Amino acid sequence: MKPELKKVLIVTYYWPPAGGPGVQRWLKFAKYLPDFDIQPVVYVPENPTYPIVDVNLEKEVSEKVIVLKNKIFEPYQLASVFSKNKTQKISSGIIPNQKKQTFLEKTLLWIRGNLFIPDARVFWVKPSIKYLEKYILENNIDIVITSGPPHSLHLIGMVLKQKLKITWFADFRDPWTTIGYHKALRLSTKAERKHKALEYRVLNTANKIIVTSKTTKTEFEAITNRPITVITNGYDNEPVTKVELDVKFSLAHIGSFLSERNPVILWESLVELIHEIPDFASHLELKLIGKVSQEVLDTIGQFKLDPYLNNLGYLSHSEAISHQRNSQVLLLIEINSEETKSIIPGKLFEYMVSNRPIIAIGPQDSDFAEIITETNTGAFFEYTEKEKLKNAIRLYYNQFLEGKLQSYAVGLQKYSRKNLTKELAQLINSKI
Repeated sequence: MKPELKKVLIVTYYWPPAGGPGVQRWLKFAKYLPDFDIQPVVYVPENPTYPIVDVNLEKEVSEKVIVLKNKIFEPYQLASVFSKNKTQKISSGIIPNQKKQTFLEKTLLWIRGNLFIPDARVFWVKPSIKYLEKYILENNIDIVITSGPPHSLHLIGMVLKQKLKITWFADFRDPWTTIGYHKALRLSTKAERKHKALEYRVLNTANKIIVTSKTTKTEFEAITNRPITVITNGYDNEPVTKVELDVKFSLAHIGSFLSERNPVILWESLVELIHEIPDFASHLELKLIGKVSQEVLDTIGQFKLDPYLNNLGYLSHSEAISHQRNSQVLLLIEINSEETKSIIPGKLFEYMVSNRPIIAIGPQDSDFAEIITETNTGAFFEYTEKEKLKNAIRLYYNQFLEGKLQSYAVGLQKYSRKNLTKELAQLINSKI
């Protein structure tokens, strides 16, 4: 007789029908944990305000997962009365350039950063503790994992640990006070101190901390002596119908294209290549899939690249995967700042198994640059390396004309979701 699976309670905000990258990590971990004799019990909000919705992802929730739901109150529900569009953009991380923010945008950001600490989902903390305390005792659960952002969910784990003496893992998909948009929240000195104090308490109370990058691990090691494990995001073997490559020389960016990710060196390179290479213009297509900031669109217009733009908006995850595999080149853009060195976009791993070369632009010493290099899946450029970037586009274009453009990836298996879940399972089963 097979023994009963070990139960682990996972507290996450993003869960189908949520779309975007935040949902993928624990959707896939929950899918594979039963393969390692662990029963995932996932606790999520019953009535969330998701900035992006993808109902197709509901089909990917494993039947082996126990899903618990509890009502949540979110200020975003009230703020949308004033401006639903602006509220959705801010809640999804698309923050307008500070110099171009309207009075309403400034007000919403100030409220978000100073009144709701650590974030606008903080009102879910107390009812969740009450609900989960009863469930944990009745179902003999001794391990709880909280995933942030939103980092308010870590406060749920912290209190449950203190009250019930359970083992608590804090999973950070992104950093807390060093994430790129933190400074854009117009924080007062008092609010900044509160954020840092909560971050310190969480990091020094959790039994174990999980992060997605080496840089975040290094940052947290300066704050806590608690054990920190790096488990990156990864890729799944997505069932996608065989697709034909785009006829055009398509450069595709998939995911949110934030204002601060506006890569002027890319637009300059494309304009110069249009003038330097005969027929380049007739082949060029710039595909944007996902939410795109108005500032990025305005800049594309200023460079007169509109004729080549194919702005498809947000597509379902399965549609996005199809575009990853039929585009000629995939674009990965990260904000050029010290704070974003640790960010490894979740889409990188899906990019890597698409068989398409990646052009990545980001800050010096970016963690994802190392992954692209070691897997031979593309080329990385700093924001100062325009000529190198331009030469890479030229090389890929020539390979496109010859019908030989593709990537030759190596060592990808370590980033498969199942292998990463095996690492997580080992961590869960290890002695505290």
